[in-house]
Amino acid sequence: MKTAKVYIVITLMFVTQALFAQLEFTTSVSKNKLGVNQRFKIEFTVNQQGADNFKPPSFAYFDVVGGPSSSVNQSWINGKTSYSQSYIYILQPKKEGEFTIGPATIEYKGKLVKSNPVKITVTKKVAIPKDPNNPYYIAQQNIHLVAEVSDLKPYIGEGIYVVYKLFVSKNISVNNWRVTESPQYNGFWNQDIDVNNTNVRNGKYNGEDYRYIVLKKAILIPQKSGKLVINPMKMDFSLGIPTGRGDFFGNMIMNTINYSAESTTKTITVKPLPEEGKPLDFTGAVGDFTFQVTTDKSTLKANEAAQIKVEISGRGNLKLFEIPKITTPPELEVYTPEHKEDVKTSLNGLRGRISDSYTVVPQYKGKYKIPEVVFSYFDPKKQKYFTIKSDEIIVNVTEGKELLSGNNTTTLKQNVAVESNRDFRYIALKTTFKPATSNHFFKSRLFYLLLLLPFLAIPIGLFIGKKQAERASDVFGNRIRKANKLARKYLSEAKKHLGEKEAFYIALEKALHNFLKAKLQIETTDISKDKIEELLAKKGVDAEVVKEFISVLNNCDFARYTPSTNVMMEQEFDKAKNVITKIDKIITS
Repeated sequence: MKTAKVYIVITLMFVTQALFAQLEFTTSVSKNKLGVNQRFKIEFTVNQQGADNFKPPSFAYFDVVGGPSSSVNQSWINGKTSYSQSYIYILQPKKEGEFTIGPATIEYKGKLVKSNPVKITVTKKVAIPKDPNNPYYIAQQNIHLVAEVSDLKPYIGEGIYVVYKLFVSKNISVNNWRVTESPQYNGFWNQDIDVNNTNVRNGKYNGEDYRYIVLKKAILIPQKSGKLVINPMKMDFSLGIPTGRGDFFGNMIMNTINYSAESTTKTITVKPLPEEGKPLDFTGAVGDFTFQVTTDKSTLKANEAAQIKVEISGRGNLKLFEIPKITTPPELEVYTPEHKEDVKTSLNGLRGRISDSYTVVPQYKGKYKIPEVVFSYFDPKKQKYFTIKSDEIIVNVTEGKELLSGNNTTTLKQNVAVESNRDFRYIALKTTFKPATSNHFFKSRLFYLLLLLPFLAIPIGLFIGKKQAERASDVFGNRIRKANKLARKYLSEAKKHLGEKEAFYIALEKALHNFLKAKLQIETTDISKDKIEELLAKKGVDAEVVKEFISVLNNCDFARYTPSTNVMMEQEFDKAKNVITKIDKIITS
C-alpha cells in the first residue's frame, strides 16, 4: 500500500512537470547590441493555443516604430502538431546605455505566465556602410528631410519663417510616413501656417534633381537676443528600395524597409534692438506700420456716445505689443476699449491691423481736447526707429449741463457733486448711506422659506420614489440597459484602439470570445465557428443574429491583413456592440 502511494506521488510529479513543460512563452530580439540610430525587432512567442490577454512590457527607453503585429504558425508533421503565435514590435533606442526590457505576460488556463527579460546594449551612432547594395545606405543617399530658415540673424521681434521639405530621388518610393518628434521653438513666439497643397514638385538638392513636398511651415518671432536653437523634426518612413532585379513581367522588385530621418539643428543668432535713438515710449513694436486716431463724431450732445478708434496697421509683430492709450478730460466718461484684431499669417509674416475702440460719453456742455497720441516702432529693414504722432481731437458738446468756473472752485448749476481738477468740490446735499443694523431673521423672507421647505420636500420625494418604482418595474427596459452596459464592458478595450488596425481587431475578436466565454461557460477560442453557431442556436438565439455574430468574427480575421479605414473600424465596432446586446437579451447567464 505504501509503495503504491509512492508511485502515485511520483507519477503526479512527472505529469505536473510535463504540463508545465508544454507551455513556452519566450522573448527574442534580432540584435542585442546596436547603435542609437539603428532599430531591432523584438518578438514574444507562445507555443500553445488558448493563451490570451497578452500584455507587452514597458518600452520606456525605446520608441515603438512598428507594430504590434502578430503571426500564427501551425503545422502537422508525421502526426505531430506544432503551434506558435508571435507578437512583434520594431523598436529604436532613445539614448545610449545598457537597458533591460522586462518580461511580457499572458494568461493560460487561468494562470499568468511571464516571458524572459532581455538586455540591450545601445552604443553611439553607427556609420552605415557605403555598400551600394545595402538598402539603408541607398535610403540615406536618396531621401533628405530639410529645414529652410529665411533669416539666421534677425532682430528681436522680427518675424522669420521655417519650411520643412522632404526631398526624395526618383528611384525611391515612399509608401508611408509619420512625424515622430515635432520641432521645438524655444525662445520664439510661433504660429504654424496651414499646408493645403501637398502636391509633389520637382526641385534641386545639392545640385541634383529630386522630387519634394512641403511638410510644414511656421512663422517664428524671437523673444530674446542671443543664440536660439530650433531642434530637428524627426520622421519615420516606409520606403521601397529597388533591388536591381525584375520580376517575370519586367517590373522592378522593390525591397520595403523602415527608415528614419531628421532635419538638421538650426541655430539662430538673434540681434538685440539698438539702444541709440530708442524712444522713451517704445513698447516693442517691430516692423513697418501706420498709425492713426479717429473719431466718428466731433460734435454731439451731453450723454450722447462717440467712438474714438486707435488703429495700427502694417506688417510686423502685431500681436506682441500694446496699443498706445488715449488721455481724456475728467468731464468725459470713458469705457474700457474694445480690442479687435484682423491679422493674417503667411510666409511674409504677420500682416493686418489691430485697434482699440473707446466709447466716450460727455457729461457737460463745452469743448474738450483729447491730446495727441504717440506710437513708436523699429523697422528692421531700415534699422532705425520711427515715431508717429496723431492729431489732437476736439470734442464739441453743444447741449447739456454747464460747468460754472469760479476763482478757486468749480460749481454746477444743479446740486450735483462732481470731481474736478481743483482742490475743492461742491458740498453734496444727498447721501447714499445705509443703516448699519440689519433686519431680524424672525418673520423675514428667509425665515418663511426655510419654514415651508420640509413641506415642499414631501411631494418631491414622492415623485422621485414613483419614478424609481416605474424604472424597477420596466423589466424590458432594464434588460436593454443591462445589455448595453455589458456590451460597453467587453468592448471597452477595442474602443481604446480605434484607428490602430492591428490592435483594434485583435481586441475586438478577444472581446467577442470573452463575451461567449461568460455566456456559454466554455473556452470558445478552442472550438470552430460552426460549433459556436450550434451552441448559440441551442440557446435560442435567432439564426440571423448568429449569422451576424459569425460575420463580425470573420471580419476580425480578414481585416488584419487587408486595408482598413477608421470609418470601417467604427462600423465594425457598432456591429459588435449591437450583436452582443441582441444575444444578451436572449441568453441570461
